[in-house]
Amino acid sequence: MERRPIVFVTEGGEHIWAIINSLTDRFGPIAVVLETPYSKRELLMRRAKKLGWVSVAGQLGTMVLIRVAKSFLSGGIERIVAKEKLKTGPRSGQEIVAVASANSPELIDVVRKLEPAVVFLASCRMLSARTLAAIPCPVINYHSGINPKYRGMNGGYWALATGDHGNFGSTVHIVDAGVDTGSVLYQARGNPAKGDTIASYAMRQAAFSRDICIKSVEDVLAGQLTPVDTGLPSQQWYHPTIWQYLWTGIRRGVW
Repeated sequence: MERRPIVFVTEGGEHIWAIINSLTDRFGPIAVVLETPYSKRELLMRRAKKLGWVSVAGQLGTMVLIRVAKSFLSGGIERIVAKEKLKTGPRSGQEIVAVASANSPELIDVVRKLEPAVVFLASCRMLSARTLAAIPCPVINYHSGINPKYRGMNGGYWALATGDHGNFGSTVHIVDAGVDTGSVLYQARGNPAKGDTIASYAMRQAAFSRDICIKSVEDVLAGQLTPVDTGLPSQQWYHPTIWQYLWTGIRRGVW
């Protein structure tokens, strides 16, 4: 493996590849560490311990509904990709290292071999305090939500669902051991288009957030990371339950 300025850690996803490819366009080849996602069973068990089985069953209902509907709504995502000229998959020759978990020793091995200026996370497991301590360079994260008000999952959806349209956006922040609790570096805000839904919000957010991802890496390379105080309250969010999702869609027109 050749030395790379960025090691990017993710479970994958089309909107994440759009960000990876934008970073590659600006900084040259980067190494991608692709972790194996939690199994659905393991994920549900973990959430049930925290939220209870009723909430988890409701979230599962929404996830199933979105998966079924996504096949009918894919045109919205395709329009975003085409209009924004996004590249939503690995390019030929992309260096990818597969690992079981972002907290596995393999990630530390990659970081030690490549000596990157920054480890960039997006859509992956939380790094443990032990893993963070073993990484000698800055670790930053792209989050599809405005922190700290919309930490956790579906930040864009929840901003719209609660009538907080001005905070439909994304954040790049320094990583600590909490859930999206690290110091904020940059935020980007935008607007959903007609026909956007919970299935396409993440792609919409990625499209208008590429610049803050690039700027954050530029700041790392220049040794000028400067956290900002957003002055926002802090709350962690999860998938909406099926009854929350349907009621919000009917009441507010947010799908």
